[in-house]
Amino acid sequence: MPEPHRRLSDPRELNALAHPVRMAIIELLSVSGPLTATELADRLDETPANCSWHLRKLAQHGFVVEAEGGKGRQRPWQVPGLGFHWDDEHASASVEERRAAQALSEVTMGRAMDRLRESEERMPDEPEEWRTAQSGIEMVAWLTADELKEMNDAISAVLDRHVERLTDPSKRPAGSRLCEFVAWGVPTYFPGVEPA
Repeated sequence: MPEPHRRLSDPRELNALAHPVRMAIIELLSVSGPLTATELADRLDETPANCSWHLRKLAQHGFVVEAEGGKGRQRPWQVPGLGFHWDDEHASASVEERRAAQALSEVTMGRAMDRLRESEERMPDEPEEWRTAQSGIEMVAWLTADELKEMNDAISAVLDRHVERLTDPSKRPAGSRLCEFVAWGVPTYFPGVEPA
């Protein structure tokens, strides 16, 4: 299985990913395996030339590599590993790093919100088993920093339970579909509500 996470801190790397087309390319290569610029263009409603240009930019930072089995325009590309980790509020980070990390977070979360909206629009046409299986959860709770970290770690462990299915199709049960979970556990700020 590919390395599950790559730690990003260089503002140039963060900025290279903080582009909707580049993030879409990374996402598609992560869930579909090797694809050519032409195949990516068809799926993303972009031109092959535009996808080739973005692939080269991603390759400069090691986010994508050439896969075996192609030449010239039929070169497939792949991701060398799954997932990235970055901090947009790390205390020792430079202003430039924090700004670049925040831009990447906004692109990533914006894409996730777009997929949520599309899923909600399509939900009435889904079979009942999929309509009843989906869920949205939002909550607030009074927690200590240790409790917040414990909950985030527990959620991460649950979300990582089936990560090998992304790279090994033989582990995907019959009838399974690609599903998305987005979670964050952060201190939140309500007007007039102070820490206990």
